[in-house]
Amino acid sequence: MRSFAILAAAALLLNGCQTVSDVFTEPQPNIGPCPTALSLYDAHRIVELEDGIVAYDNVGFTGEILAVRSLCNYYGERPIIANLELDMAFGRGPAAEGDSHVYEYFVAVTRRDIAVIEKQVFPITIRFQAGEDRVYLTETIEAISIPRATAETSGVNFEILTGFELTPEQLAFNRSGQRFRVSAGQD
Repeated sequence: MRSFAILAAAALLLNGCQTVSDVFTEPQPNIGPCPTALSLYDAHRIVELEDGIVAYDNVGFTGEILAVRSLCNYYGERPIIANLELDMAFGRGPAAEGDSHVYEYFVAVTRRDIAVIEKQVFPITIRFQAGEDRVYLTETIEAISIPRATAETSGVNFEILTGFELTPEQLAFNRSGQRFRVSAGQD
């Protein structure tokens, strides 16, 4: 389990006499909507370019967050607990060296349009088999704890944002509107 799950379990135990299993086995309808979960447009893809030159032959490793899904539960006055799934695609272009690469992506909980409450960065190692230039997978993060001021505070006040950790050059490339998708140059 990731550290979000540990924080969530600790928060649940500190906020009442029920056990964690009691809370999760006694589901009640949510009193409000789940926080919006999305991938930031500027950070939902990563393209490594050899020498920073924008040309297909210079494309190294690439990655893209294809979809973000989230479910959540409210438990009385406790924090909202959300689970997150990220569909991701990774590519190995002509300039990529090696059969594996470590990418870093982040998950941040924010007060909607105001401030980041917590952000965590997760490394993910992708291994490409011989002759393979693309890998698709789903990453799951369980038990993201979203603090609330009162039991009436709704999930609509929060967002769960995801994206890749980017260099300033990679961010500028994404913002320019240029693209090399995971499947660039393929049928």
